[in-house]
Amino acid sequence: MAQARQPRSATATALATLLDETTAVAESAGRGDLVRRLAATKERVLDPRRRIVVVGPLKQGKSQFVNSFLNVTVCSVGDDETTAVPTLVQYAAAPSAELVLAEPGSEPKRVDVPFEQVTTITPTSPLAQGRDVLRLEIGVASPLLSEGLVVIDTPGVGGHGNPHAASVLSLIPAADAVLVLSDASTELTDPEVNFIRQVTGLCPAVACLVSKTDLYPHWRSVVEADREHLDRAKLAVPLFPISSLLRSHAVRLQDKDLNAESGFVELFSFLREQVVARADQNVGDAVALDVRSTAEHLTLALGSELAALRDPVKGAAAVRELQRAKVAAEELHRRTSLWQQTLGDGITDLAADIDHDLRDRLRRVTREAEEWVDANDPGERWDEVGEWLTEQIGSAIGDNFVWAHERAAWLGRKVAEHFAETGSVALPHIDEHSLDDMLEPVESLGDLDSGRIGIGQKVLVGMRGSYGGVLMFGMMTTLAGLTLINPISIGAGVVLGTKAFRDDKEQRLLRRRNDAKIAIRRFVEDVSFAANKESKDRLRQIQRLLRDHFTEIAEQTLRSVNESLRAAQEAATIESSRRAQRGAELEQQLRVLAQLRVRSDHVLPGGRSSTPVVG
Repeated sequence: MAQARQPRSATATALATLLDETTAVAESAGRGDLVRRLAATKERVLDPRRRIVVVGPLKQGKSQFVNSFLNVTVCSVGDDETTAVPTLVQYAAAPSAELVLAEPGSEPKRVDVPFEQVTTITPTSPLAQGRDVLRLEIGVASPLLSEGLVVIDTPGVGGHGNPHAASVLSLIPAADAVLVLSDASTELTDPEVNFIRQVTGLCPAVACLVSKTDLYPHWRSVVEADREHLDRAKLAVPLFPISSLLRSHAVRLQDKDLNAESGFVELFSFLREQVVARADQNVGDAVALDVRSTAEHLTLALGSELAALRDPVKGAAAVRELQRAKVAAEELHRRTSLWQQTLGDGITDLAADIDHDLRDRLRRVTREAEEWVDANDPGERWDEVGEWLTEQIGSAIGDNFVWAHERAAWLGRKVAEHFAETGSVALPHIDEHSLDDMLEPVESLGDLDSGRIGIGQKVLVGMRGSYGGVLMFGMMTTLAGLTLINPISIGAGVVLGTKAFRDDKEQRLLRRRNDAKIAIRRFVEDVSFAANKESKDRLRQIQRLLRDHFTEIAEQTLRSVNESLRAAQEAATIESSRRAQRGAELEQQLRVLAQLRVRSDHVLPGGRSSTPVVG
């Protein structure tokens, strides 16, 4: 579904104008490489979208929150798990919806969805035609979305058989903000605090929303307890108690007091100050850096040519300048080899470390699960075992994912150090707006025999064990003149039958424990296989991104050095009548570049104004 072009703010217009003027100078200098770089930056400026990802455990009111937040019903609400696929809601002039389906070996397939059916979409929807559902994209004419916000409602994380935690985490690195919901019925649990910790490692703007305050009179105590949990975990995450129901009533009745009581006013303030303003600042910084970098590249060639024109008689000095430029070019080649080696070695080490870290985490989970199985009857609490195991494995994969993300960012900074001498170097902007490369969800644990047997089976086991006792002791007592069936043989049969029943019970318990361990190991092995594949694919993507980004920077710098060499050589042979004219042209171009550099530092007046967020 094509994103409708939003009206540009005054700041975005100023940034785009500055980039256009810089692009014109680069085109006149024949620097197509710089033109392409500026065009990519301009695309970021013209794209006003700010992605907000809504996450949290099951049944915490995420879908109701999204509906109230946007004042439009786009997400299904109910007592069961209602959001089964990621739902992306963005601006569109007319209501529309598309289902994005996996198409192995090609681009994802898009299927139109009748808008009245958007709340009924599941992974098994007939519209999916048997394909895997990647996401549901919905377009609505919401005033909030018209300012560029994009809201993503995610499946709930946590709970038995609920495999979404890993896939939800993969959405967060590309998010501008993450809102973690936990309702006011109980305080934050350890898994929830751990999940928030993982989220804060992937996104700088995170807020925790305590939902459903209208249902629980003790919500203030829960908020205080949640704040204590976050403080103990050293997580500087703001807490906002909210009520989606009160927000809906406030919007319907246009009641400002009720809207303030719903808690959404503080939330909108957070989004305005920490999300929109921060994103605008990041875009402005990227524009300023690219403009300054472009000016430096062009000034290098123009300045070298102008210096040669002003001092043509000093041949020896010109030769020394050329020699120094040649040495600089050779040094750049050597530095290029070094950063490529750093990148290659870093990715290799990172892949090995991530694989070892994941295996170690999963091994500890497996060992702990097997120790519990050895000490208990897994058949009696197998559902709880599955819930715990899914939760622990999801947490392990999440921690591994966060650690890999942090290490990849560190590697990018390490490679950038090789270019420090050439001036400020921006790290690549990882554009992950596509949700198609999400981590595969963790599958649920298989079934296990509960170990419960009926009365009839118990009687059969006892009779089978008692038969031998009755017969053996009955034959022995017949020598004493007793009948085959007598109190002694019957008593022996009862004793041996009881023992046989106990032995059978122990054997069935040992068999269940063995089957449980096999199921756990198979489950962990399947998870490890899928997670390793996703991890390696992500690392390859990061390697290509860093390689292409720094290769482009190296080529731009090398081309600037070569352009300065060429310009100096041509200036030495230019005719006297042409020197003054060419010198004036160069001075004018250098003045334009100097002005662009100054404007790049002051293009955002008033401390970086930003697009307001409607409350």
